[in-house]
Amino acid sequence: MAKKTIKTGILSFGMSGTLFHAPFLYGHPGFELTAVVERSKKSAHISYPNITSYDTVDQLIADDDIDLVVVNTPNYTHFEFALKALKAKKHVLVEKPFCVGSSEAKELFAVAKKVGRRILPYQNRRYDSDFLSVKKVLESGKLGSLVEAHMRYDRYRHHIGPKVAKETPVPGSGLMYDLGPHLLDAAMALFGYPLEWSKHTGQFRPKTQVDDYAHIHLLYPKGVQVFITMSMLVVQPQAAFVLNGTKGTFVKSRTDIQEQQLLTGMSPSDPLFGLEEADKYGVLTTIGGEGEKQIEKIQSAKASYLNLFEDVYKCLVEGVPYPISEKDIILQLGILEG
Repeated sequence: MAKKTIKTGILSFGMSGTLFHAPFLYGHPGFELTAVVERSKKSAHISYPNITSYDTVDQLIADDDIDLVVVNTPNYTHFEFALKALKAKKHVLVEKPFCVGSSEAKELFAVAKKVGRRILPYQNRRYDSDFLSVKKVLESGKLGSLVEAHMRYDRYRHHIGPKVAKETPVPGSGLMYDLGPHLLDAAMALFGYPLEWSKHTGQFRPKTQVDDYAHIHLLYPKGVQVFITMSMLVVQPQAAFVLNGTKGTFVKSRTDIQEQQLLTGMSPSDPLFGLEEADKYGVLTTIGGEGEKQIEKIQSAKASYLNLFEDVYKCLVEGVPYPISEKDIILQLGILEG
């Protein structure tokens, strides 16, 4: 018996659609990349000759052939478009942030249950080499008991960007909502749910209307401290992950290898896709029996967002629980909005 094919439509064909969704939907045998919304420039057919290009979101959602809708539009539109897709009896995959507030998220999950469809969060950074390396080291026990963890997104962009949805004070704009979902999801996936948290934001670029610096401090059981930081004004990026335990320290840079490779046109089916170079490997430093430092390079796991779409497929077709839970998202948004 042939496996079910999930016919999928993408609501936007900018960077997110062209890099993070289309190549994987096209390359995964369980999906058929059926349609896309292109409001002005019509370019999807160049890479995907059989794709249908709609002018509006409503047209794509009204397509009876489509089983799954990818909501990858500006943050403040996620709730409206996801709700429309659910009411049209589509499954939905939503880019981060899932929506702007936890009450919106609760409504979307409730509607999904009511109409018998699934709404899933697209948290792709769980499928990156750096995250997978940290997870492997944590699970190895080589760090001993965790004491603290620092996780960062560092960029340098002194100018105000052109994207209205990110740079003007509309719901879901600013750095906290842009990068916070990645870091909060990583923290929950690695360490579970925090007991309490505090957060701070800053505005440092000239004439900025939104936060361009954000910091969240999460407190975990047994006194474990987790610090997550996002900044648009770091000229020399720091390590993306620093974990300190009672027996060792692990330091890992952020490499975004999949994004870099996709930008060069590399296919996810390429044998080298998702493989980090050795100079990007994380460094684990532990103390030996004689008190001497032992330094070990941890080879990065091969990563692919195809694994995310495999998890989406298994959830929709086989009923396998999806790795990012409803509870994860409700808490994440509660922290972002609180």
